[in-house]
Amino acid sequence: MIKFLDLQSINNRHKDSLMDAFERVLDSGWYIMGAQLNKFEKNFAAYCGTKHAIGVANGLDALILILRAYKELGNFKDGDEVIVPANTYIASILAISANNLVPVLVEPNLQTFNIDPKLIEAAITEKTVAILPVHLYGQLCEMDEIISIAKKHNLKIIEDCAQAHGAMSLGGIKAGNFGDAAGFSFYPGKNLGALGDAGAITTNDAALAETISALLNYGSRVKYENIYKGVNSRLDELQASLLDVKLASLENETELRRKVANRYLTEINNPKIILPLVDFQESHVWHLFVIRTENRTELQQYLTSQGIQTVIHYPIPPHKQKAYEELNHLSLPISEKIHREVISLPISQVMLDEEVSRVIEVVNNY
Repeated sequence: MIKFLDLQSINNRHKDSLMDAFERVLDSGWYIMGAQLNKFEKNFAAYCGTKHAIGVANGLDALILILRAYKELGNFKDGDEVIVPANTYIASILAISANNLVPVLVEPNLQTFNIDPKLIEAAITEKTVAILPVHLYGQLCEMDEIISIAKKHNLKIIEDCAQAHGAMSLGGIKAGNFGDAAGFSFYPGKNLGALGDAGAITTNDAALAETISALLNYGSRVKYENIYKGVNSRLDELQASLLDVKLASLENETELRRKVANRYLTEINNPKIILPLVDFQESHVWHLFVIRTENRTELQQYLTSQGIQTVIHYPIPPHKQKAYEELNHLSLPISEKIHREVISLPISQVMLDEEVSRVIEVVNNY
């Protein structure tokens, strides 16, 4: 079986360094909010090109805390609207509703899977306070257009970078440094993955960073003095240390993913398969390689029978989930088509050439 994602092999590439990092943390006797967290935050901010990086417990908390901080700072209030792509993973929308804000779903571009900037302005109302673009599957949104719209309407931009670590524009700007703030996930399966749950926020706004840093630590800047009704969402020393080890190899590992993706893009030629559209190589870090086909169930069963593991990201659109019954009435045909047709092929930095060739062969024979 060709695994969809071989996490054991991915992490074994770093085994000695990860074990050294574990021992460093173990021997330090300091396990929360210490030197390892500070080191990783500094290095991740430098990697993204931002002034601040703040470690948090997971990617969902990253988005929740950004929105919460804007409420504490007086930028947002209950009932304000946030524009978000309709085909994103539900976490993007959960973060909005968790803050008593209203998600406004906008259709994506069918070819790139990212929010369609041409449809954003029509969704803006007097209650709109922010745009939350999601760099879905690892490809940058069309940020120049989104930034222009946000400036025109005085809106905040909050990037969801959960799948896009290191994706870069032609101008050399990386995901996490386009908007006012950005949320990252380091879930184990991400391109930069922890060995457990973990996340981070990047921003160039000192006041926002200071507010978030207090909110994530029980609402406290000084121990036992609580200025907000905060939460506990701290990135622990161990995960920070492990992430710092893997961060050093992220660029090289991204290039290995791109090599797999480029082979898929150039060698898969089955007319029943619709390949993703990519603007240019650096804009995509290939967290997922997502294709479309009209008979997805049939294709998935065929691939399984040929020893190829696949995953569907995601089978049910957010507006059709029971959790959002208030959105169930919406008709979003592009998103619904995407969720009905997409299937993700295996892709990682540890795939062997012969495994890539086998996937291509089997897909072309479908």
